[in-house]
Formats: sequence, structure tokens, C-alpha cells
Amino acid sequence: MWAFFARDPVKDFNYDILPETQETSGIWTLHRGKRKTGGEPVSVFVYEVSTGTEEQTQLAKAAFKRMKTLRHPNILAYVDGLETEKSLYLVTEQVTPLAAHLKAQSDRGGSGDLEMSWGFHQIVKALSFLVNDCHLLHNNLGIWSVFVDRAGEWKLGGLDHMTPENEDASTSLPSAKAVHSDMDKYDPPESPNGGEKWAGDVWRLGCLIWEVFNGPLPRTSSLRSLGKIPKALVPHYCELVGANARARPNPARFLQNCRAPGGFLSNSFVESNLFLEEIQIKDPAEKHQFFQDLSENLDSFPEDFCKHKVLPQLLTAFEFGNAGAVVLTPLFKVGKFLSAEEYQQKIIPVIVKMFSSTDRAMRIRLLQQMEQFIQYLNDAAVNSQIFPHVVHGFTDTNPAIREQTVKSMLLLAPKLNESNVNQELMRHFARLQARDEQGPIRCNTTVCLGKIAPYLNAGTRQRVLISAFSRATKDPFPASRAAGVLGFAATHNYYSVTESAARVLPTLCTLTVDPDKNVRDQAFKAIKSFLTKLETVSEDPTKLAEIEKDVMSSAQPAGAAASWAGWAVTGVSSLTSKLIRTGPGAEVGGPANNTPVAANTASPRSEVKPPTASMTLPFASGLAIQSDSPKVTEKDEEPIGDRWDDEDWGSLEVQLKSEVYMESLILVDGWSAEPAGDWGAEESWESVAGLSKTELAKKKREERRKELEAKRAERKAAKGPLKLGARKLD
Repeated sequence: MWAFFARDPVKDFNYDILPETQETSGIWTLHRGKRKTGGEPVSVFVYEVSTGTEEQTQLAKAAFKRMKTLRHPNILAYVDGLETEKSLYLVTEQVTPLAAHLKAQSDRGGSGDLEMSWGFHQIVKALSFLVNDCHLLHNNLGIWSVFVDRAGEWKLGGLDHMTPENEDASTSLPSAKAVHSDMDKYDPPESPNGGEKWAGDVWRLGCLIWEVFNGPLPRTSSLRSLGKIPKALVPHYCELVGANARARPNPARFLQNCRAPGGFLSNSFVESNLFLEEIQIKDPAEKHQFFQDLSENLDSFPEDFCKHKVLPQLLTAFEFGNAGAVVLTPLFKVGKFLSAEEYQQKIIPVIVKMFSSTDRAMRIRLLQQMEQFIQYLNDAAVNSQIFPHVVHGFTDTNPAIREQTVKSMLLLAPKLNESNVNQELMRHFARLQARDEQGPIRCNTTVCLGKIAPYLNAGTRQRVLISAFSRATKDPFPASRAAGVLGFAATHNYYSVTESAARVLPTLCTLTVDPDKNVRDQAFKAIKSFLTKLETVSEDPTKLAEIEKDVMSSAQPAGAAASWAGWAVTGVSSLTSKLIRTGPGAEVGGPANNTPVAANTASPRSEVKPPTASMTLPFASGLAIQSDSPKVTEKDEEPIGDRWDDEDWGSLEVQLKSEVYMESLILVDGWSAEPAGDWGAEESWESVAGLSKTELAKKKREERRKELEAKRAERKAAKGPLKLGARKLD
């Protein structure tokens, strides 16, 4: 039992003190520490009774008591404490002395006036709280009594000499000068009882301002030299260090004066901080406007402030405040300051949850800004939690959502599993390319397919690519036809020599008479490239294996094609703006954007390599045409969505369930292969009929109706005329 009472209380203390980092703050030694159970970082102020004087011990115990009882956001927060016969342990939030913080900031390029302004706002507010609300005098204000937390917030500490305003500080506690002989330069020139009660603290506030901008104060007379004190602060600073103690302003009035328009404390950073402190009582409209403005201001705000103060508020606003899509832009801006581990812990769970939202504004902003966070998403989360929600965008009635969903596949494809990329994604792409009413979306679908081709397995590439690009070459939208041509060129290495000759070149040759010159130009270049490839093999059959090495290659592993990440087709969130930009006469995929597909002009008998780099989807940034282009009339072009339905990518067959539902087009899952000859037969059938499937179905129903009417008329005639009594009715 006696052993229990003899135990060292320090060993039972719930905090570990890290002795290797020590800094002196007045009579205290400041240590870094951490909680034993959770590992949260803290600061531990230690005072050794055995090495201090009686006056210092008296001050340390007074500060220990004050820290327990005072609570204010701008005063150093007490967490825990331990008092033994040998030592005093004061545990607070993790902080750094202001002097050390300013030195670190100076080494990194200096601390801006924005951070200074908010820091002084906090210290003056803390001083005003003590003087006006608690009727206490600090008596020890200086750079040594100010500390900075992880968010860059300034906290007032150093409560060793604090006294009630109605007590004489010189008799109640030892003065700072009595403990530290070099402190007399911070004393005001008047007698202790001269002026207002707060006059001494306000004078020391002026000394603090001088030291923050100019460094250590060598002597009292140096206060007359302004040095680097900002001009907006100079008149208010002069009031603080004026010789007339009665003219010195109350801390609350000083704060008010500096907050006036044009004052040192009147700026966006201070306003943002004040709003965040009261965000819980703001109405939704004010919050929405604040987060919108915050995105523009974040670039000028300190990094630590963004990470440790703005980010928690953004996460809280999304989680509990129904802030919606407006928090996304500032959230991703702040995310740039986080490490990969911090991003995984704080941002990714929010992003995953956002994708399940039905808010269209949220969805489109996520898709537009996916490039900022895609690298932090692991494959499992993409396939199980994100992709199932994203695919709903392919069928959204809003064209902008469909467009952004297609473009996002460039970033998601490397992380998709085989089933999602080869089956689910291809099914949606086939439907968009065949039946979407927006030409730019059909065009971008073709572009995206060409870019993600390396991630498809060999079987899917064989079934899909030629069929998809052939369909694109028949699109009434010129940019889609150009995309089909350049899609063939960009994926040339996935076609065998036989396919190039029998399927690709015949399709390209039909475009040499296309009404659009850009399409014709690209078709001629692609034809020359493919002919060069065929000539190379014809001249040297031993090169066949080398040229066809990629035809049956495996899908490219995730993350291996970072160069595809940029979407160069100029998309927008609204199809009322330009989706794809070029000027009149600009060449699709031409020099203004990317290197065009260059025709290989070398002699067939020379050493010619198949085109590679020059064929890498140059069309991605040069497809011209606006989304608000004139609609195609029946007189000019064939109807969109019906013309190519039976030329599906690997026969996504159209099932006509019955005559009643002849117009219903049902896509069958999977991409079953079709012989090359069948595509030609279907195309011939459709071209001879001159009708789309919908029109053909209507025609068949009309013929069936006429046939039934004819049979009804025959039965009526066979029965003869009806009789009523003796009269004959003709």
C-alpha cells in the first residue's frame, strides 16, 4: 500500500514529453509532447521548482491557476496540467513561440501582411476581453507571450503577471522587471498609476507591433523609428506609444479604428476569418456566397490557415450544412496543400460520398475537376463506389452532364477493371455514338474511345474499334467524321494488315469525297499512312510480325498512360457554348493545336516504319465546330440515331420484340463478333432500302394495316349485299 503512495505521478501523466526540442518562454521551458493514448500533438510548458527562485515559483503557480480558469478563442487553450513538489507541467494545444514562427516564415520568403493583420486582430481581441470583460491586466504583453498554432492563429499566453485592474501590480505579484532585468525597456514612461488602467498593456502592444515588423527592440527610444511598420497601421501605432497615457485608446477602440475602411485590419483575410468564426449562425444564402468568394481569395491566403482552419470548415459545411457543390472548388484548392496521406484521410471520403449525390451541379463540378483528385483514388474505390454512380451520367437528360461524363472516362479508364472498361463502358459508348442527339457528344465519344483503346483487351479492340470508327465516319456531324478518321490513325497499331486492307481503307476511301474539306484532308493523310504500312509489308514480309505486334497485345496496365490525361477537345459545361474550337478553314488536328497526321512520303522500297507518334490522336484538340451548329435536315443528311444502329460495335444487336414494339431498340450486353462481310451486307441493305429502321418499322406497319383492310374488304364482298326485308341495299 505504501508503494502506491510512493509512485511517481509524472509516470502516470497521460502525456509524453519530447525532450529533444526545448525553447525558453519566460520562466517556462516549452516542449513538444503527445498524448499517450491517441498520439495527438500538444505543447507542454515545464517549470522546475528546484531551479527557480521564490518569486518565479510564485509567478508560475499564478499562471497555472489562471490558465485553468480563463477560456477564450484567442487565449492559449489549457488542456491538462500536473503540479508536483519538483515541477509544474502545463499542457496546451500545440503551439510555436511567435518569434520562432516569424523566423521560420522569414526563411521561407517572409510572412505577409494578411497573416500579420489577422494575428494582431486576435491578440488585440484577447487583450480587450481581459481588460473590458474580465477587468484583468496582462502586465506581460510582448513577443515572448504570443504563440502560434498549426493554423497560423495567434494566441495570447504568458499570464504570469496578470492581476485584477483594482489591485496594484507592484505589490500583488513580482513585476516582470524584477524577474527579468532586461524588461525595463518595455515599461511605459509614466508612473504605474498614471493614465487609464489599460495604458501599460496598450503601450506594450505598441512594442509588440514594433518587434513583429522590425525585430528585437534595442531600447525604448527606438519606438520613435517606424521602420517597416505598414503605412495603414502607423497612425494607430503612434496612438499606442504616445507619451500621453490618457490618450492611449482602449483595446476595443483600437480594434475598431483599425477595422475602418482602408485600415490595416480591413481586408479579405480578416473578413473570411471573422465569417468562419460565426459560420454556424449564418443563413444558407450567406454561406453560399461566402464559399463562392472564398475560392477566389484562397490563392492569397497562408497555406497553414487553408489546411487547418478552412478545410475543417469546408468538410463540416458539406457534411452537416448542406453546402452542396459550392464547396468543391475551394475544397480542391485546399487539397493541393495536403500530403497524399492527408488527402486520403480527409478529402477522398468526401469525394466518394459526393459522387452518390443526385445534385446535378455537384456531379458536373466533380467531373470537371476530376483531374485534381484522380491520382488519390485507388482502383477498388473507383470500381465499386465511384464508377457505378458516374455511369448514370451517360443517360442523363442534360447534355452537359453526358459530355462531362464522357470526358471523365479519360481519367477513370486506367483504374477500371476489365469488366467495367470492356463491357459496361463500351455499352454506354455505343449508345451515345449511335443515338445521342448532340453531335459534339458523339464526336467526343469517338475521341475518348481512341484515347482509351490501350486499356481495352485485345478481344474487345478487335470487335469494337473498326466498327465504332466506321460508324463515326457516317455521322452527319463533320467533326464526328473527322474524329472517326483520326481514330483509325491513332489506333493503327491495333489492326492487322488484312484488316487494314479489307476494312479500314475502304471506309477511309469513301471520305475522300466528303462534303467537308477538313474531313477529306484527314482522310487522304490517313489513307497514305495505311498504304505506307501495307507497302512496307509487301516489300519486306519479315516486318509483318513487328507491325502487328500490338494487335493482340494485353490491355495497358493502370497508370501507364498519364499522357492521355489531358482532354484537349474544348468541352464546356453548357452546350450553348463552344464545345470544339477552330476558326473558319482551320485544319482539324492541324498545327494550331497538335501535330497533324503526316503522310509518310518515303519511297515504298525504303526502310519505312509504321506511323507512331504522329498518329497519336492529334484530333483531340483540333476538332472544329460549335455545339450550336445548324441542325441537319432530312434533305441534307440522314437522321441521327437510326442510320448506323445496325452497324453496332461488334453487333450490339437490335431486337425487334414484336410489331407493336418495332421502334424499341434494345442493346444486348456483350460485344459478339460479326464477320466483316455481314457489315457490308447490312450497309447494302440499308442503302438500297433508303430508310432508317424507324421508318422501315412504320412502313411495315402501314403495309400490314393495308393488308388487313384488303382482307376485310374481301370478306365483306364474299358475303354479298345485306338485305333489310325485300329491299336490296347496294
